[in-house]
Amino acid sequence: QVQLVESGGGLVQPGGSLRLSCAASQGILSFNPMGWYRQAPGTERELVARIYRGGSTAYADSVKGRFTISRDIAKNSVYLQMNSLKPDDTAVYYCNGVRFSSDYWGQGTQVTVSS
Repeated sequence: QVQLVESGGGLVQPGGSLRLSCAASQGILSFNPMGWYRQAPGTERELVARIYRGGSTAYADSVKGRFTISRDIAKNSVYLQMNSLKPDDTAVYYCNGVRFSSDYWGQGTQVTVSS
C-alpha cells in the first residue's frame, strides 16, 4: 500500500519560512513525478512544484524564486522549502506522487501565513 505522509506545516508570519516534508512508503524513484499541491478555501487544488525522476523541477509562477522542491532518495522523502511567505500562500499543502499512471496523495498539512 502506497502512503505519503506530510509534515511541517504551521503558522508563520509574512516573510517567514517553513519546510514541508513528505515521507513515502515506497522508494521515491518509483514515482514520476512527485510534487506539492495546495488548496485554499473555496479554490481548486493547484500545482505548486514538481520534481521528476531525473531530478528536473518545475514551479508555479506564483512561487518561483521563493519555494524550492528537493528530495532525499535514501530517506524516501521529498521536501518543499518555502521562503518569503505571503498571506496568499495560506492553504492546505498536499504531497502527490504519480506511480504507474495512478495518483497518490497525502492527507495534507495546513500552512497559515498571518501576522
